[in-house]
Amino acid sequence: MNLPIRLFSAGLFFALLNVCFADVKVPPIISDHMVLKKSAKVPIWGTADPGEKVSVSLNGQTVSTHATPDGKWNVALNLSKSRPGPFKLVVQGKNKITVSDVVVGEVWIASGQSNMEWFLKDTINASATIAASSNPLLRQFSYAKNAPPAPTDDFGGKWVVAGPEDSANFGAVGYYFGKTLQKELSVPVGIISTTWGGSPLEAWTRAEVIDAMPNVQSKRQRATEEILTYPALRTTYVESFGKWLRETGREDRPVADAVVSAFAGKDIPGDGWTTVKLPGGIAGSGLAANGVIWLRRDIEIPAENTSKPLRFNLGRTARFDTVYLNGRHFQSFTYESYPGVGFSKIVTIPPGQFVAGKNTVAIRVYAPVDPVQFDPSPKLVRTALDGEWLAKTEYEFPPLDAARLAAAPQPPKNPPDAQNVPGFLYNGMIHPMLSYAITGAIWYQGESNVARAVAYRKAFPLMITDWRQRFGQGDFPFYFCQLANFTRKTNSPGDSSWAELREAQSMTLKLQNTGQAVLIDVGESDDIHPRNKRDPGERLARIALAQTYGQKIPYSGPVYSQMQIENGKIRLKFDHTDGGLIARPLPGTDLLVSADNKTAPLIRNTPESQVEGFAICGDDRKWVWADAEISGDYVIVWSNQVPTPVAVRYGWANNPTCNLYNGAGLPASPFRTDDFPEITAKGEF
Repeated sequence: MNLPIRLFSAGLFFALLNVCFADVKVPPIISDHMVLKKSAKVPIWGTADPGEKVSVSLNGQTVSTHATPDGKWNVALNLSKSRPGPFKLVVQGKNKITVSDVVVGEVWIASGQSNMEWFLKDTINASATIAASSNPLLRQFSYAKNAPPAPTDDFGGKWVVAGPEDSANFGAVGYYFGKTLQKELSVPVGIISTTWGGSPLEAWTRAEVIDAMPNVQSKRQRATEEILTYPALRTTYVESFGKWLRETGREDRPVADAVVSAFAGKDIPGDGWTTVKLPGGIAGSGLAANGVIWLRRDIEIPAENTSKPLRFNLGRTARFDTVYLNGRHFQSFTYESYPGVGFSKIVTIPPGQFVAGKNTVAIRVYAPVDPVQFDPSPKLVRTALDGEWLAKTEYEFPPLDAARLAAAPQPPKNPPDAQNVPGFLYNGMIHPMLSYAITGAIWYQGESNVARAVAYRKAFPLMITDWRQRFGQGDFPFYFCQLANFTRKTNSPGDSSWAELREAQSMTLKLQNTGQAVLIDVGESDDIHPRNKRDPGERLARIALAQTYGQKIPYSGPVYSQMQIENGKIRLKFDHTDGGLIARPLPGTDLLVSADNKTAPLIRNTPESQVEGFAICGDDRKWVWADAEISGDYVIVWSNQVPTPVAVRYGWANNPTCNLYNGAGLPASPFRTDDFPEITAKGEF
């Protein structure tokens, strides 16, 4: 991960530019291959010497201004009647900037966490899709990750054009969304991809706004202070620990090639090696308490996995490790480079650096203070390398008395990950582009907020409303993905934090000009990142085509509207039944991990029912699976175990089995008719 100190280097560079501009400059988003919105007001901005005259020209139109005393300038082009292009945009001050291959059409932000970030190259049928992706009118600006503690005007990134050379690294949901719009509208489409995997919604929201949520302000301020003070504390630790090592004679020794061959090479005799089990402490006959110990183990890599990078996770402990594969050094974690407990040690070995079949992993552990401990075990991809390893001492340090050991400096407390702090991603990845003319935004996020789903009901609309106010472009369209199904299926109905988060997302539809793509049928039980990104992108595009561009097409699956209890059954009314309600046949298997072709038999909860996924309860609030059948725009729900029903739920689980659709092939949104207490009601940031 990026250390906090690195997050500020770009900001410092920009600050220096403000001191000595010299040349007129524009931000990275105003660059070759960019897409400008077809609109009456399209800002172009940058920096120059105070008072410097700056002109901007495109397709025969020229506008001019002078830089303000702080060296900033901003003009607006009228592109409401512009042809698509391509054009050249020229910025003229004391120097001249020419931006080539500029097109005019529709511009959408694609934001959120990892499922929006997910690359096209990692999706279903990726190779064929990328090979056929040439489209000069579909482009993406990929925003460089940046999470500073205060709003900044500095950012990085570049525009690329869809095609076999570049489409692999398009965000997949944004790619399918943009591809669909481009095909249907026959205009250029630009996607501004600004994402960060694992990030919570609070990080994407302006600090002054998200502070309205309980306890956020105090936690944000504390986290900010820890991040700002960490670099100095870290420098002090490195200096003091290095001094302690020198004074105690416990500095590490250079590793000669002969040592590597003797400990890390393949097919080394087992003489002198001790068998140890991980996870746990490394101890046994001939093994040093302090010094350097080597661990080694042979692993088998299937031929089909040799085209993918090999990733090791050595955990979050304060050891100093060096990783070798087949006798070759790949990465070291030293006291100078490794921040300490709390940061995962990730080693990535690219394809071509290992072979199909047997490979030898060796870990050289330098332990000048604490005994060697692996807890948890090292991990390889999805497989924990638990079990037996061979261990052998390279050299041992003489014992130190307790007082000198206790005097060893400890690394400072690790600060929070900057991308998780409220407001930080807004500061670095939304605020800098507030001047850019956009059509709307698409959003895929929520997995990191599941534990506080009820709070999401307030936090999500707060973010959307503030983005709209900050951009100053009206209540622009904001369309989002409802969370996909995830985690192993359960055999009994009940409460679900994932269902409560989906409900919070659905409640956000009360905001003007919003839309929701339901993904309850595209998830994978054992993988939070479904490889099917075509359906999410195309379902979002349906919403945009209908609500933004006025096409008369179905854009939503069935949505529950009202209920009526009659004769021991509950009658449910639905909107968006385009083509009629349909119970789709269920597959015979549950998809576990599509990347590994892993499945399990699908267990039906109500195998005799026409519609699967409903639960029902009486006044006792004990949920049971219900039978259900379609009757026009209604679904009738009942159970012989509940003669006097009071409430119904549909798709109310982390990973429900459900099959209600409309004639347009869009799935019904999960819902409940009750208002029973939520299990995430007390969840706070």
